[in-house]
Amino acid sequence: MKNDTPSKKPTKSVLMEFLKTRAGKPLSFKELAVALGVARADNDAFKRAIRELLADGEIVKIRGDRYGLPSKMNLVTGVISCHQDGYGFVCPDIEGADVYVGRGKMKGSMHNDKVVVRVEGVKPGGKREGSIIRIVARANKTLVGKFRASRGKGASASVSPSDEKITTNIMIPEGQSLGAKEGDIVDVEITGWPYRDEPAVGKILEVLGKADDPDVEIEVIAKKYRLPRRFPPEVALEAKNVPSEVLPSEMKGREDLRGRTVVTIDGETAKDFDDAVSIERTAHHGYKLFVSIADVSHYVTEGANLDKEAYQRGTSVYFPDRCIPMLPENISNGIASLNPNVERLTMTAEIEFDENGAPLRTSFYESVIKSAERLTYTNVKKVLKKEDPSVSERYAHIEEDLKTMEELALKLFKRRMEQGSIDFDLPEPQIIIDIEGRPIDIVKSERNVAHRIIEEFMLSANRAVAEFFSSAKYPFVYRIHETPDAESVAEFKEFAAGLGLRLEEKTSPKSFQRLLAAAADTPYEKLINHVLLRTMRQAVYSDKNLGHFGLAFEDYTHFTSPIRRYPDLVVHRLLKKALRKEYTPSVRERVAASLPEITSHASARERNAMEAEREIVDLKKVQFMKDKAGEVLPGIVSGVTSFGFFVELKDYFVEGLVHVTSLKDDYYVFTEKKHMLVGEKTKRKFQVGMEVTVKIVKVDIEKRRLDMELPLDGKNKRDKRR
Repeated sequence: MKNDTPSKKPTKSVLMEFLKTRAGKPLSFKELAVALGVARADNDAFKRAIRELLADGEIVKIRGDRYGLPSKMNLVTGVISCHQDGYGFVCPDIEGADVYVGRGKMKGSMHNDKVVVRVEGVKPGGKREGSIIRIVARANKTLVGKFRASRGKGASASVSPSDEKITTNIMIPEGQSLGAKEGDIVDVEITGWPYRDEPAVGKILEVLGKADDPDVEIEVIAKKYRLPRRFPPEVALEAKNVPSEVLPSEMKGREDLRGRTVVTIDGETAKDFDDAVSIERTAHHGYKLFVSIADVSHYVTEGANLDKEAYQRGTSVYFPDRCIPMLPENISNGIASLNPNVERLTMTAEIEFDENGAPLRTSFYESVIKSAERLTYTNVKKVLKKEDPSVSERYAHIEEDLKTMEELALKLFKRRMEQGSIDFDLPEPQIIIDIEGRPIDIVKSERNVAHRIIEEFMLSANRAVAEFFSSAKYPFVYRIHETPDAESVAEFKEFAAGLGLRLEEKTSPKSFQRLLAAAADTPYEKLINHVLLRTMRQAVYSDKNLGHFGLAFEDYTHFTSPIRRYPDLVVHRLLKKALRKEYTPSVRERVAASLPEITSHASARERNAMEAEREIVDLKKVQFMKDKAGEVLPGIVSGVTSFGFFVELKDYFVEGLVHVTSLKDDYYVFTEKKHMLVGEKTKRKFQVGMEVTVKIVKVDIEKRRLDMELPLDGKNKRDKRR
């Protein structure tokens, strides 16, 4: 191709613009360099730009060492999510439907690898199918699994990955086992990748211990989800240099709230306190609320090692008996934590409400507080409900404040409900762990009036900050929850109609809220809550303000937890820039350019943490049930699939599967839209929300699975006369 363009710096944007608008075919490096007029001195920078675009999947390399755009060659770049049966789905980096990849077309790719897939067909319904043609980046350089010693002459030892989505075993050559014994949980480095019929090869990096050791269980899940347990030396050193108390010089220029009665309200086991509240009555029966949040940004400065590590982690991760924190302990539990009776630096949202709880005026400022009390939800409830005279006496000096807080919180909740906010009332399990880390009970997690107080106050502060930035039109981090897609809503509407419940035509939070209210105190209440929750999209972080559907808020963010969530830390920095009037055009441009990557990364880390937390909870649940095989227990159908239905045990909040093959009285047909299995002859139905009695047949701790069946006696016994 003849060079007819002036010489340009070989940036990624210049190359992408050329490929999209002027290149009529894939081109070699030399052809691209000539076409763009890249000077010889810039060749290295041009090669670097190409490598980065390849790594990001924005361009692909094909035969003949030529480069082009995937979209123009029927190719899709994305991350593959594998199923334990060997097939996978590629989620595109850009918008578009997932691409199904069959077992024989995986080309040695493994779960979470970045790949290029050639789309080879589209099935009815828009389902795309294809073959992997290239693996762009490997995700699993190390993994954890169970060591299997060699069996017989010539056989190799191997590691079976703990992650069921990684379907290939890792062969361990002689001399690379580090002394691991049969059944040990090990950390293995992959030294040779699988390809066609060739297995993956690796070497043992560390023998972690036995599978039933609680510490090993945590280590396995932490490694599986790439949750760093330890802070790098440079981060630990930086944290060590942070002062352990607030210096007088740091208080200058801040609003002094040390004379106010400020309290924290958290759970009994909480160790880091990042929000404190204070309240006063105003004229005409109104309220003034002070929500003061730990000023983590004062100690974790942008670009520092602490900041880079916090960004990578994205969030703290909470397991039943421990936490993997986003920040080192001397910050998260120390200088940044709003511990009682010590001075702490904060960012305060001061909100004035009228007598009905409608916001009138809002201001934000940097502040210093001294928390008067570290309160627990339980004790606040005891004071407000007058359940324990000794507790009431202990907190008599703040009883009036707590009553005022309750009064305002209930008004805020009422207003939120009137505006259409959806309030799912689904019980959460709490796993009780002994000192050795083993589960001894599973109970319903209590929610009381104290939880409501903190929830409403935090929602108000988050909303106020988001409204401030939205009106100022500054670049910002929003917490968004998009409207459910039309197809999902239509399916839910049809399902609800089958239960005699009507969903209004207009898709709005209010319409869903009214339907939930209609289902309240009926046999369908839990069923409707579950199915509607699955209809909703997942809330994420975004630099675009798309509103929060579930809360019925036009503007929303996360401001109140900077100790444990990176987006909140970013929000604090942006708020400081606004308060200090630092939003120059160049700052706005820099902030706007950085936010898409920050919000995308934070959303991904949040999902990763949620999956890790869910897995450890599932493990503890199954461990708790290990001695209950053979027991017959009451439960509720919590999910229905083509291969059976899931039952949540009433007493334990533990879920198991009744496989369709164990239903021997009929052939059962799955009706997806009605979330139901129906017997062909008997018309017997199994539907979400239905009460059943089940027998625990098998407890598989390794697979985190309970197998159940319906006993032939009790509620499920069929009347032979019918």
